[in-house]
Amino acid sequence: QSAALTPDCPPRAVQGGGTGRRPDMGLEPATSALRRHGGGLLVGTLDVVLDSSARVAPYRILHQTQDSQVYWAVACGSSRKEITKHWEWLENNLLQTLSIFDNEEDITTFVKGKIHGIIAEENKNEQPQSEEDPGKFKEAELKMRKQFGMPEVEKLVNYYSCSYWKGRVPRQGWLYLTVNHLCFYSFLLGKEVTLVIQWVDVTQLEKNATLLFPECIKVSTRDSELYFSMFLNINETFKLMEQLANIAMRQLLDNESFLQDKSLPKPRRPLKNISALKRDLDARAKNECYRATFRLPKDECLDGHTDCTLWTPFNKMHIPGQMFVSNNYICFASRAEEACHLIIPLREVTIVEKADSSSVLPSPLSISTKSKMTFFFANLKDRDFLVQRISDFLQRTPSKKPCGIDREWKWNMADPSSEVLRKYSPLAVSPTSALSHRPVSFCAGQVPTASQGLLKLFRRNSEELSGPKGAKEKMKEESWNIHFFEYGRGMCMYRTAKTRELVQKGIPENLRGELWLLFSGAWNEMVTHPGYYANLVEKSMGRYNLATEEIERDLHRSMPEHPAFQNELGIAALRRVLTAYAFRNPTIGYCQAMNIVTSVLLLYCNEEEAFWLLVALCERMLPDYYNTRVVGALVDQGIFEELTREYLPQLSEKMQDLGVISTISLSWFLTLFLSVMPFESAVVIVDCFFYEGIKFILQVSLAILDANMEKLLQCCDEGEAMTILGRYLDNVVNRQSVSPPIPHLHALLTSGDDPPLEIDIFELIKTSYEKFGNLKADDIEQMRFKQRLKVIQSLEDTAKKSVVRAVSGDIGFSMEELEELYVVFKAKYLMSCYWGNNRAAAARRDQSLPYLEQYRIDMEQFKELFISLTPWACGAHTPVLAGRLFRLLDENRDSLINFKEFVTGMSGMYHGDLTEKLKVLYKLHLPPALNPEETESALEATSYFTEDVTTEGNATLLPLPLMACSCLAEEKGTSPQDYRYYLRMWAKEKENKKETIKDLPKMSQEQFIELCKTLYNMFSEDPVEQELYHAIATVASLLLRIGEVGKKFSNRPTRKSEDCKANNTQDPVSEEESPTSEQSQNSAVEQQPQADHEDKTSVDAQPGKTQQENQTLGDGSGEGQGSPLQLLSDDETKDDMSMSSYSMVSTGSLQCEDIADDTVLVGCEGSSAAARYGSTIDTDWSISFEQILASMLTETALVNYFEKKVNILQKIKDQKKVERQFSSSSDYELSSVSG
Repeated sequence: QSAALTPDCPPRAVQGGGTGRRPDMGLEPATSALRRHGGGLLVGTLDVVLDSSARVAPYRILHQTQDSQVYWAVACGSSRKEITKHWEWLENNLLQTLSIFDNEEDITTFVKGKIHGIIAEENKNEQPQSEEDPGKFKEAELKMRKQFGMPEVEKLVNYYSCSYWKGRVPRQGWLYLTVNHLCFYSFLLGKEVTLVIQWVDVTQLEKNATLLFPECIKVSTRDSELYFSMFLNINETFKLMEQLANIAMRQLLDNESFLQDKSLPKPRRPLKNISALKRDLDARAKNECYRATFRLPKDECLDGHTDCTLWTPFNKMHIPGQMFVSNNYICFASRAEEACHLIIPLREVTIVEKADSSSVLPSPLSISTKSKMTFFFANLKDRDFLVQRISDFLQRTPSKKPCGIDREWKWNMADPSSEVLRKYSPLAVSPTSALSHRPVSFCAGQVPTASQGLLKLFRRNSEELSGPKGAKEKMKEESWNIHFFEYGRGMCMYRTAKTRELVQKGIPENLRGELWLLFSGAWNEMVTHPGYYANLVEKSMGRYNLATEEIERDLHRSMPEHPAFQNELGIAALRRVLTAYAFRNPTIGYCQAMNIVTSVLLLYCNEEEAFWLLVALCERMLPDYYNTRVVGALVDQGIFEELTREYLPQLSEKMQDLGVISTISLSWFLTLFLSVMPFESAVVIVDCFFYEGIKFILQVSLAILDANMEKLLQCCDEGEAMTILGRYLDNVVNRQSVSPPIPHLHALLTSGDDPPLEIDIFELIKTSYEKFGNLKADDIEQMRFKQRLKVIQSLEDTAKKSVVRAVSGDIGFSMEELEELYVVFKAKYLMSCYWGNNRAAAARRDQSLPYLEQYRIDMEQFKELFISLTPWACGAHTPVLAGRLFRLLDENRDSLINFKEFVTGMSGMYHGDLTEKLKVLYKLHLPPALNPEETESALEATSYFTEDVTTEGNATLLPLPLMACSCLAEEKGTSPQDYRYYLRMWAKEKENKKETIKDLPKMSQEQFIELCKTLYNMFSEDPVEQELYHAIATVASLLLRIGEVGKKFSNRPTRKSEDCKANNTQDPVSEEESPTSEQSQNSAVEQQPQADHEDKTSVDAQPGKTQQENQTLGDGSGEGQGSPLQLLSDDETKDDMSMSSYSMVSTGSLQCEDIADDTVLVGCEGSSAAARYGSTIDTDWSISFEQILASMLTETALVNYFEKKVNILQKIKDQKKVERQFSSSSDYELSSVSG
């Protein structure tokens, strides 16, 4: 039972009176209830204000003893029916027991204990045993589901008390944040506010404070702006809302729906009121920050962090900071941002030991690595626990010997393709020492680019190496060697401000590949996946798809000015790397600009290294840059615009007017300036980018605009601005480069005879740090989130407009109606992604497809939309009609339909004249809409018929152009599926031509039965249903006679011409004779005793037939053809491909008024045939669309019904309101539901 003991429920006026009660318990209006606090009505009113979500149901069962002034609420209900059920249960299970108690206190104690026990048992049954969520949180989740009608799969993440500002009035209530929705509920002084917003509809989230609103969170959608304030912890709430909105955007972008991390460690002590999902999301946020800070692989999970100090030998200091420990790494970050960063891979660790504590160095810990480096940490809290965790992780780290000196990789043992690497274990700490002896054998034999960069293979003899530039290069190398000696080399290098200074001065060419790998984190992924690239190359060789075609097209456009890519060796290496990545990540596949970046990587790195650098770029450092919609680049473009407004406000306005930023930033960001700057200069930008990330690209871009501000402010149009910036970038030079100058293919733009002013790349970098170096990586990540919302929603709007424009020409709906339909269609698809039983829906969306094809729904989703939007409501028959329309629209037979197919079907019902609407209805009762598998009961009928009857029935239903095909199929003994195939082929041939009513095939008697059944159901709830029933009965009767007359002119011989004669000459039954149906039915039963058992089944299935239905059936039964109008249950429908259940129906179940003794059922050989086979459908009978149309036009009621205009926008509005099914026990409807 759902009884609840809630003594804290505040009072509220009731919608009705109570019933009689015993002295100690009763069902009463809740108007006079006092609370156990003893404060009376005032306390209850104050509680309503303080707990606005505690809306009281209108009916409650209260327990009160005679001498007490305190009421206890035993049960509550939203309707009299619900509360009466609770009362009956109490009478049967509780009230009799109360008589055995002597005093009132015992009674109260017993009632309280009993109800609490019921609640505990109910909660225990409703929640899975494995749930970690605390009890109070479970209670809030159940409350949320009931309040907002959410299914069990919708998980609550957290809930907060806050105020929602409706106008200038704050409404105190509860904000529920679920995985897919933001929900708010408030009930204050009799006024209720309910909001439901999907995260995918959120366009902006802002935390701000204004004069009008205190510190508040603003949630914007396309239709509204909502303000929430008075949070206990606004920062925590806003951070969680950002995370959930981000997950929703990720779902829109690439179908990544939220999956809870089941491997999350359980907390050592219970966390009060924090759900497992909230812990999961908090852990995700920390993991993302941890991985971004230290450039670690995407699957690395932070285990914990602690404050400590690190001894830095280069300056003899103990630097305060934090130690981070994860599965495969120990990292350190100093409190002062520039002081020191350290990454120690556990694969490099040899010894971890606790040193002796002292007053100077409490709780010290030393960690030694294979490269003979030792790191000293001190001031560690809970050192023993930390050492135990590190020890656990070390044991899981693959190694051969416990000492860790000769470590081998478990992948090598399992992977035969990496056999060649095994003899070089242990792996070197530094990439440099590995370059010379890491042969990677590709399929075609030894490849030079497998072991070294293209620059070494194609280095031309240059005088620069021995000149001043060569000396400068050697000085750079020496500076780095000194740095390596002081700070370490390889992954375990101390990274300080000194490291950044050296990077800004340019990395020497010989060290460029090594340092790119280290700073980007690509080295970690490469050494933990030996043989991975070689395997990918082997699998992808000789394979062709859209990505490989695009790669081939762009290969020769990748730095064609460089000698390394003017021959097959460089081109082949580039092809292998790009193709391998396309096979690794088919979501991205290949995108233009990847070829330019990869070609530069190959100059300084071998193929495997270039591949892992490309992985780091595409998947971590430039997320979402290289997908089909370049979302990441658009996001950073938005950040660039925002930074321009902040740092260069004068120029920002001008640039917006000219529309330049959107044009320049994509080419700058996507290729890291490689396509717009001379190669020798751009490669220095890449050096700094691998160390600093996107922050550096943004600050250099600002510096370039700042340097050209005066000229840009005087520009008149976009072309002039582009010319100024293009000329500036062309003349950014690297005077220190030792490589021969490579001609830059970007248009060399000059102005008159003046020589262009050269800009030194190192001066530009220095200026960018001086003016814009205060940009913070954390701030940029925050801005990325804000811009991602804006960009993805903008792309979704563009997609909507594109789709609507694409379909608007052929559809009768207005643009506004199409846009609303698109929103509903997309929402239905997205709902299936996160509320469906499986994740198959997400797999249906292929980002490479045109917008029109990206969202597709299956039959179940279509049925739900059809039921809520169709103007042809058919009651219980509606899902059947929806299934038929789906099959009609699904032309490619993949069981999915796109938006165009969906609105085509809807338009057929809403627009056009009577003829067009009837045409749609007519088609719904022909193959392929009428499915041969729609009923199982029909299969039983096959035993009642000979083979020739079945064949004959099938043949008559094929359209004339297919008669030859069907004859051929019969000769070859082909299965019935062939008919459907030829039918589809015929439909395809005809689809390009304008279909006329003469093109429609004739309808068989069985299909006509289904049509009549649909029309009967369609009219059942219409205001003028009596007139419509009368009209359809008249039309059906007329059409049955027309079909009989048509048989005379058919070339197909009938088995008994006498039967036809008898039927054709028989007078139709007039409508006035309908009351005699029962007598005639009995008469028919006497004639056909053999089929009695089938009759009973049919009659029993429909005990609720109304007199009106009998009358309708009678009207259509004039020629003994009443059987076609027998309205069987929905699952007893069948098309022309097989035998129908109607064939089994005997005259006993026809419910027709006038089956006289001399009536002969068409299709039976007299009474003996009927006795043998049962009553059958006449296989020779058929009717054309023109005949149906002409008959319909004779009835004004039918014409008015089909020409009646229905507003689909109102239907859509209603559909949105009932999108979620609310609890059946609640009488309260939501006033407005957005989303």
